[in-house]
Formats: sequence, structure tokens, C-alpha cells
Amino acid sequence: MAIFHAAAMRVDLRLESVHSLKEKRHIVKSVTGRLQRTYQVAVAEVDHHDLWQRSTLAVAAVANSAGQVDRILHQVERDLRGDSRIEVLATSISFLEEPS
Repeated sequence: MAIFHAAAMRVDLRLESVHSLKEKRHIVKSVTGRLQRTYQVAVAEVDHHDLWQRSTLAVAAVANSAGQVDRILHQVERDLRGDSRIEVLATSISFLEEPS
């Protein structure tokens, strides 16, 4: 049986310069697509769907080692912090334990 490691990161965002849900959706779709292509992770908006200037993303990563998963998620966080359209308010990472 192959061993794998998985983790999920929750990222709370503020999109201060956004003035409509259409504009917010455009930015969120752009960000999620870039993260998926660049880091090979799964990304979904999981909260604040109807608020213009807030969003919460969930990012999931799977790899052969816990260290690799941790590196991927921290790279995703750095990427988000470098995007001038958004402000990262908070992040949290939960590692998924494989049953023994």
C-alpha cells in the first residue's frame, strides 16, 4: 500500500478594491486557476460567496512526504501574499492523518 501525505489550508482574504460580485468572481477565478496550474493543488472558494470584499479559499495538496506538502502550501501562501489584488488575513493548515 502506497503511503501519501495530504493537507488542507484555509485562507481568509480581503479584496479591498473590489466593488461588485462580478469583479470579485473574476479575481477569485483568476487566483484559483493560477494556483491550480502552478502548484498542482485543488482550490475552491468555501466561504463569503455573497460578500464583495471577502473570500475564503480552501487549498488541498497531496504528496509523497509531509515536508513536500508543507512546502507546497507555504509556496501557495507566499504566492497569495504577493498578489496585490488581495490581502491575506489569516491562514491555517490541517494535515490529514492516514489510518494506521
